[in-house]
Amino acid sequence: MSHDEERRLQRAQLPEGLRPETLAVRTALAPSQHGENSEALFLTSTFVQPNAEESARRFAASEDFTYSRTSNPTVRSLEARLAAMEGTEAAIATSTGMSAILLVCMGLLKAGDHVVCSRSVFGSTINLFAKEFGKFGVETSFVSQTDLQEWRDAIRPNTRLFFAETPTNPLTEVCDIRALADMAHAAGAMLVVDNTYATPALQQPAKMGADLVMHSATKFMDGQGRVMAGALCGSNALIKDVFGPVMRTLGMVLAPFNAWVILKGLETLNLRMRAQSESALAVAKWLEARPEVARVYCPSLPSHPQHELAMRQQSGQGGAVLSFELRADSPEAARAAAFHIIDSTRVLSIATNLGDTKSIITHPATTSHGRLSEAQRQAAGISQGLIRLSVGLEHVDDITDDLLRGLSTLKSL
Repeated sequence: MSHDEERRLQRAQLPEGLRPETLAVRTALAPSQHGENSEALFLTSTFVQPNAEESARRFAASEDFTYSRTSNPTVRSLEARLAAMEGTEAAIATSTGMSAILLVCMGLLKAGDHVVCSRSVFGSTINLFAKEFGKFGVETSFVSQTDLQEWRDAIRPNTRLFFAETPTNPLTEVCDIRALADMAHAAGAMLVVDNTYATPALQQPAKMGADLVMHSATKFMDGQGRVMAGALCGSNALIKDVFGPVMRTLGMVLAPFNAWVILKGLETLNLRMRAQSESALAVAKWLEARPEVARVYCPSLPSHPQHELAMRQQSGQGGAVLSFELRADSPEAARAAAFHIIDSTRVLSIATNLGDTKSIITHPATTSHGRLSEAQRQAAGISQGLIRLSVGLEHVDDITDDLLRGLSTLKSL
């Protein structure tokens, strides 16, 4: 090994005790022989091997780079960085957030198993457990996000998994991660926490007992709405020994370019999350004072039912997403009012994504939860008068002025 190569590898070995903000910028594989400061983008499907014997060793080990469906340097850098930020031993990147949940199910569940899941999770997550895996003999009980007794009562001898999203989409309900972890472990089950809303910048569920941390990196980790990505973070025993072989077979891998984009997004995640959380709180306070608004859902507000718990778990920040309920006499009137406010905006983006630097407004009942039955929506608390707002980096006054265009003209409907 040359002196330059030895120094290059040493530079990749970061000292112990670095803070999360530093890990988000510095954690990665060692640079190439060219010494690039920004992580390289390896757009290649395969890797040339030096000889047949070494090729056989690398394919058997499944650790070295042979084929990008099994490993890629850019993707590996992202996985190392995300694991460092979440405080877990390892991470595995996937093509989307939903594919990360699918990987959980394929790796941990079989016919006859039982899952306990919050009924307040993302609509596609509900469909994945209730509909898709229901076809294969996996049964799911949906319970209150916040009622620990409902979780406890739902446990069966064949319960293998607890799944929670905290805060939830779109009502920002917060669950007690430590309490759920203790309950799951006492029942011989694992706890999976969807940390998409809070991100490791605000919350590290593994440090509170969660066995797996799941992400839709499409959201805040990218931060600019450019690519799709997902991830799971956990122990080496789960990530490498359980999910690694499943991933190699199923192939829902993350493309190197998408991984590189997320890598760059992670470098500013801490700054963005704090700035956007502060703006979200300001918007939430403004909405709470509006007569047209019946209720505002934002963990930063003292009026939020789980405010104190959220502040303990989320580093004193409520996150950048809020929802608000309009006053209306009927579901039809509520929907018309919500559509009017959304259509009156000129600055906010009307879209179903969240976590962008651009603020995004949407109507959950007809978008993210539109494929659920009305009974499922009602059980999840998704009404026709509910509007979700993902607060970006615009000036707060420009966001509230844009909302006021519709709020101030509701009486004219």
